[in-house]
Formats: sequence, C-alpha cells, structure tokens
Amino acid sequence: MSQLENEIKVLVIEALGLEDITPADIDNDAELFGDGLGLDSVDALELGLALQKRYGITIDPETRNMRNHFATISNLSEFVSAQRSA
Repeated sequence: MSQLENEIKVLVIEALGLEDITPADIDNDAELFGDGLGLDSVDALELGLALQKRYGITIDPETRNMRNHFATISNLSEFVSAQRSA
C-alpha cells in the first residue's frame, strides 16, 4: 500500500467520522459508495472538500469520470497524485 493511499484512508475516516473503521479495514480496490463502504452523495461532497483542503487540489464536479475517480481508494490516490503534479 502506498503512503498516499494510507493517508487518503485516514482522511476518509476522519472527514466522515467513521469511528469503528481503521485504515486496514478499507480495501484499496473496494467500492466506497453503495454496497462497498456505504458512502453517499453527502459523504462525497465532504470527502471532496477534505481532499481539496489537505492536498491543495481543485475538484471540478463537471470533470469527466469524476464518479470513477471517487470509486475506490486506488482511484482516488491516482486522481490526487495526477492533480498534484498538474
């Protein structure tokens, strides 16, 4: 697991107040929304704001494939990494 993926897991837990979950409980390739971790659209907004604040990136909801970027920890890590180097 990369350091960025672990940081994002911690951020998800802290930003969304997931008290009974540890970073080890979140699979990098498991779905974050719906049947996976069970996040919803409000969680997506809160997570987006936390990512912007933590990593200094800009998230435009009109960006193509945004839903895919937020699908898993692995996808989020790739997205954040790409945004930081852009």
